[in-house]
Amino acid sequence: MDALRQPKRCGAGAALFPMMRAWILFSLVSGLKAEDDAMEELATEKEAEESHRQDSVNLLTFILLLTLTILTIWLFKHRRVRFLHETGLAMIYGLLVGVILRYGIPVTSYHNKTPPSCSMKEGPTSTLLLNVSGKFFEYTLKGEISSREIHNVEQNDMLRKVTFDPEVFFNILLPPIIFHAGYSLKKRHFFRNLGSIITYAFLGTAISCFVIGNLMYGVVKMMQVVGQLTDKFYYTDCLFFGAIISATDPVTVLAIFNELHADGDLYALLFGESVMNDAVAIVLSSSIVAYQPSGANTHMFDASAFFKSVGIFLGIFSGSFIMGAATGVVTALVTKFTKLHCFPLLETALFFLMSWSTFLLAEACGFTGVVAVLFCGITQAHYTYNNLSEESTKRTKQLFEVLHFLAENFIFSYMGLALFTFQNHIFSPLFIIGAFIAIFIGRAFNIYPLSFILNLGRRHKIKGNFQHMMMFAGLRGAMAFALAIRDTATYARQMMFTTTLLIVFFTVWVFGGGTTPMLSWLHIRVGVDPDQDPQPCGDSFQVLQGDGTQGEEQSKTKQESAWLFRLWYSFDHNYLKPILTHSGPPLTSTLPSYCGPLASCLTSPQAYENHEQLRDHDSDLIRNDGDLTFMFGDTAITANGASGGGGDGAGGSSWSSNGKRSGSTSEEALERELDSREQELLSRGTRLVFPIEDHV
Repeated sequence: MDALRQPKRCGAGAALFPMMRAWILFSLVSGLKAEDDAMEELATEKEAEESHRQDSVNLLTFILLLTLTILTIWLFKHRRVRFLHETGLAMIYGLLVGVILRYGIPVTSYHNKTPPSCSMKEGPTSTLLLNVSGKFFEYTLKGEISSREIHNVEQNDMLRKVTFDPEVFFNILLPPIIFHAGYSLKKRHFFRNLGSIITYAFLGTAISCFVIGNLMYGVVKMMQVVGQLTDKFYYTDCLFFGAIISATDPVTVLAIFNELHADGDLYALLFGESVMNDAVAIVLSSSIVAYQPSGANTHMFDASAFFKSVGIFLGIFSGSFIMGAATGVVTALVTKFTKLHCFPLLETALFFLMSWSTFLLAEACGFTGVVAVLFCGITQAHYTYNNLSEESTKRTKQLFEVLHFLAENFIFSYMGLALFTFQNHIFSPLFIIGAFIAIFIGRAFNIYPLSFILNLGRRHKIKGNFQHMMMFAGLRGAMAFALAIRDTATYARQMMFTTTLLIVFFTVWVFGGGTTPMLSWLHIRVGVDPDQDPQPCGDSFQVLQGDGTQGEEQSKTKQESAWLFRLWYSFDHNYLKPILTHSGPPLTSTLPSYCGPLASCLTSPQAYENHEQLRDHDSDLIRNDGDLTFMFGDTAITANGASGGGGDGAGGSSWSSNGKRSGSTSEEALERELDSREQELLSRGTRLVFPIEDHV
């Protein structure tokens, strides 16, 4: 029996050994797998740390670029060097760093094998999920690459990382630039030339867009004939290029104008046109993208699609305008009816966040943030600024001025960098030369015909040398670059981006550097007090012709204000300013009596306490053509310069609001009859100041 049982034990032991071997093998495999997981985690952590270090180096590169730019700007200002502006300098430094990153960093290629092929029924998706050995990995689409660069995708990791997402420019860098343009607007000269600025910005930009678009379509057809066109380039693409390249940015010219104190009206025309046409160009480009004709060919002209695009343009622009103005009004009401002025830090923070959120709110609602933040800045300067504490007014101006300076120089530095770091440049000599010719022709069709039409209705003409200066100052800059880099997915858009970059370089360096010689050559006066009224000559613009002396008489700005602005000013001064700010006349004196409770609720106590605030700075912009007459002795003074009652002294002469005699008495007789005291008259809520003297 024992002999029989022994083999059984041996059989059980033999069965146990395979189980033990399997368990040991499983333990070894599990250990190896755990070790592999640990190594994989360690590699991932090292990769993340290396990526973080690389990002820090990239940001440090741009900060060093800006630091070097600032120091060089100081040197240029100290030496009074004007042939190169700070933006051109930032572009040069960006070019140098781009060359180093492109050719000075060793190649580190990780793709030496042919990538696997797969077919998809639909187009490429933005996010791809892959199941690799039971683990799911998410991959994000970065864009299409050409077959010749398939083995050099990551040949330079830094080169790839310094290429910023285009949304960074739109959501981070553009808002402070555009807001500062509206917040620092010089209303005196801007509103004096409001009609001309709107004409140049709206009608001029549309003319420039279609002239450039049609000329470039001819260039594209020529490229197709000679065999230089390797992919599709439609007429709508040409119009889109015309829209983005019509956005002028004469930052270099305006900086020199400001430094030399050039003529205020010329500055206002150039500044106003550049600010407004940036907004028009971005809305116009969006409308062209939205142009979708019905039928098989989506790139042919279709009347219904055209008028739909026009409607989209008007809807986007008006909606963005309303949104920007509404945000400014809300901020004004909050700062008026709260006591935030007691806490300047909170007041400044709220002002900053409300202003920046305007851009993002408009973009989120499908409108254009550039238009919204521009008119938000104008509204904030006109209303909210009056409610801020003295400390907050300084803080907000300095804050947005610094942000504007840094953002603008950052963009221009990145332009220089992108010439070498951007991976999909398409240089087409024929397209580039055609674009340069087209933008000059488009600018000429914008300035000269519109100036001729405007001069037909202007009392004070825009002289030829100012038209030549406006033609010369049509530089391209940050807005054209931002619009071009926003979409570089197709062959046509990549060619547009490369050409736009070269146009910005050329105009900033050549035209920006030639601004001072051009001012001298065109005899445009410099060293002008920005608050000085123009001389009473046939033109509102002053030309430096030698050493001529200025006349003693000055024509008032109010005489040049547009009738539309006079109507707007009356409504704004009597109703909107008292509602939204602490200044202006009390609403109890301007609203009807049955609105008494509402007027008392909305009127600020400061409006009753401080009577000096009844005078608005904008009153200098207005001439009221009323019939206000003030009799003093035998002399009649009228607000509109009409002759008053006679008397026998000095032949029944009368005096207008600018101190000129409408009769035949000489200036010397006036000085003998009147001394030097001001008599102030209040009429219709607007304070009119006339030099009234005791009659001798």
